Amino acid sequence: MKKLIVAACLLMSATSFAQTFQLGIKGGVNVSNFTGGNFENIDKKSLVGFHAGGFVSFFLGDNFAIQPEVLFSSQGAKLKNAGNEQNLKVSYINVPVMLKYRFNGGFYLEAGPQIGFKVNEKTDDMQIDDFAKSTDLSVAGGLGFHSSMGLGIGARYTAGLSKVGDFDAGNIDPDFKNGVIQVSLFYTLFNNNKK
Repeated sequence: MKKLIVAACLLMSATSFAQTFQLGIKGGVNVSNFTGGNFENIDKKSLVGFHAGGFVSFFLGDNFAIQPEVLFSSQGAKLKNAGNEQNLKVSYINVPVMLKYRFNGGFYLEAGPQIGFKVNEKTDDMQIDDFAKSTDLSVAGGLGFHSSMGLGIGARYTAGLSKVGDFDAGNIDPDFKNGVIQVSLFYTLFNNNKK
């Protein structure tokens, strides 16, 4: 009998705790470019990449939540000069911490800081080695829709605060920053009829 009571108490505690957070996975498309810096006669174009990872939403009442995430993100830019085009790609492990305001009906707004840790970089120009700094600071804001079933879609813009470039090149000022548009699909567990 005591074992049944203990088991019932543990189940009730776990259920109560699950009502205060959601676990989720997400993935989607990045459209990135570099902002700022002086590229002289070099034309910057957007580069298409992707992001994928997971997150936890901690509820703060009925409408607010704090959502830390861990995302692998492929981003960068295309540079075109005198008919030659090269891609500058940087892959990061990004850790955004978003404050979300959730409207009744499933729509939400979000904003927060993000730190990125470089895990890989690639350029078509082998003369530039280690062109990106190891960390990237930025701020993000976005909106989306999250259904009571757990499926959702979101769009977010991430604006870099710290410079990306870590090299010395005569025709490029390395004081440029990341700018990334993200469109994501996501799914959460422990939805508990949150709207």
